[in-house]
Amino acid sequence: MATPVDLSRVSFIVMRDMRRPIMALLLVYSIAILGMTLIPGIEKNGKTETMSIFHAFYFITYTATTTGFGEIPDPFSNAQRLWAIICLYTSVITWIYAIGAIVHLLQNPFFIHALSEWQFSRNVRRIQTPYFILCGFGDTGSVLARGLSDYGWACVIIDENAERIKALQLRNYKVPMLGLYADASVPKHLLEAGLTRKNCKAIVAITNDEEVNLKISTTARVLNPNIGIITMSKVEVVEDTLANLGGEVHIVDPFKTFAKVLAAAIHNPGFFALNRWLVREKKERINYHINPPLGKWVICGYGRMGYEVNRVLSKYGVTTTIIDPNACKSKQSSHYIVGRTTSKTLAEAKIEEAVGILAGTNDDGHNLGILLNARYFNPNLFTIVRQNRHQNEVAFEAGNTNIIMQPTLVTARKILFLLIAPLLKPFFFYLLENKEGRADEMQWVIERLKTTIGDKTPYLTTINFTRENSKAIIQWLDKGQDVFLGGLLKHPDNKNNLLELVVFVIKSKDKIVVLPKDDYKIKEGDQILFCGTKRAQCLFNATINNEYKLFYTQKGTFMPRSWVAQKLYKWRSRKG
Repeated sequence: MATPVDLSRVSFIVMRDMRRPIMALLLVYSIAILGMTLIPGIEKNGKTETMSIFHAFYFITYTATTTGFGEIPDPFSNAQRLWAIICLYTSVITWIYAIGAIVHLLQNPFFIHALSEWQFSRNVRRIQTPYFILCGFGDTGSVLARGLSDYGWACVIIDENAERIKALQLRNYKVPMLGLYADASVPKHLLEAGLTRKNCKAIVAITNDEEVNLKISTTARVLNPNIGIITMSKVEVVEDTLANLGGEVHIVDPFKTFAKVLAAAIHNPGFFALNRWLVREKKERINYHINPPLGKWVICGYGRMGYEVNRVLSKYGVTTTIIDPNACKSKQSSHYIVGRTTSKTLAEAKIEEAVGILAGTNDDGHNLGILLNARYFNPNLFTIVRQNRHQNEVAFEAGNTNIIMQPTLVTARKILFLLIAPLLKPFFFYLLENKEGRADEMQWVIERLKTTIGDKTPYLTTINFTRENSKAIIQWLDKGQDVFLGGLLKHPDNKNNLLELVVFVIKSKDKIVVLPKDDYKIKEGDQILFCGTKRAQCLFNATINNEYKLFYTQKGTFMPRSWVAQKLYKWRSRKG
């Protein structure tokens, strides 16, 4: 595997750089010890004494440290003292040479990198909990890592920017976040990150290079056919290739994602408020409904974002005017103005007659300037602005816009949902279906969340009812007893109180049950998604793993613990 290879690289570099110093020390010490044993000492009782090998080794050793314990075991002869002087100077010079080689080794960038890779792979092997591999630690990766940390999920991060990896040590993550300064598209580094380990749940490729993301995804699929893959892509050619990799592959395009959210806000205004609240963007504004007006819109910048927004608006019959420096006619717009967005082009687009404007260029300063110019002509505009850099957040918040679209945040939040709450996608699909009564169900969900959770921080939690995650549940099912969802939602210490939880979806094999009822019977292998508080999540986990708490929530009475009480309980159950 990768770890022995990295260890052999470290050993090779050490032996290559330290071979000569080590050989020099061995040679000097051997000659010095041999000389001390051969040189005659003083006469004692008419007999010339010579030093033993052990005493010679002992003397040369402490002399090299400049400790100086004196002449032992007997006083030296002048010949021995002369040899000791020669050995002292020679060994000091040799040690200076060896220490210089050690310092040079510690400064060797190849040695430092090989050592960091070996330490990284060793630390990865120590992770026993489920984790994800995150390739790319820019703005998107930083936001995603913070979100995963808040939910208690560990990450292994690979990035080519050494400064970003060093910054990991300065951040107060709640769980271990291991980092490696390396090219994530190299297979060896993916193996070092534990790509083939069982507790590695998915790999996320969110670098700034589309080709690198593609290479990471294809390499990961070859090395581990069962690994989940999430890739950020904004190029259709790359998306087509990724879609054919097989297995679980999710392609995240921030502009398409935002366009879907915008379409949902037009179709069902409550969805936008729910989505913002779940991502903890504005938890105090769960009642705030965004309702983009259907009238004339001006789209400034016809890149990927402008194209996707224009497509959504055209779907609802909205008339759009596009302003862009590139002469690329849109089939979905009746009016296309070639040029930079200025007061002149805004006037030509008849901004005073518009109900909304999109500032969607890749320049933050230009986008803010577009808003100021547009409001000069029409202060009542509904505004959507693209924020490209996270550092400009203060300026955009002060701009008092209706919707701020930051691609890094949109991408990070979408990936976060895919990792921690994969069942959220069918839940949203259900609520946004164009069927009678779905708007009322959306409002019911919002009101239920307001009543249950209120202003507390929402936590999305996915739990699999398996033998590892819900021991008490499986024990009951093995005994042929039914476990009802309504009972699991009761407080394990007071059956008259409900946990601060709202169940969204239950997946049972290939069946999806949205907003299940309390009489739903839990089965082994079911997957449940709920939203609640952190404390309620801990209490729920305690219930499904503790047979006494499960008994109390399901039966309404305390489970007898003594042998006599259990016999009495069984007798009463048969009699009644």
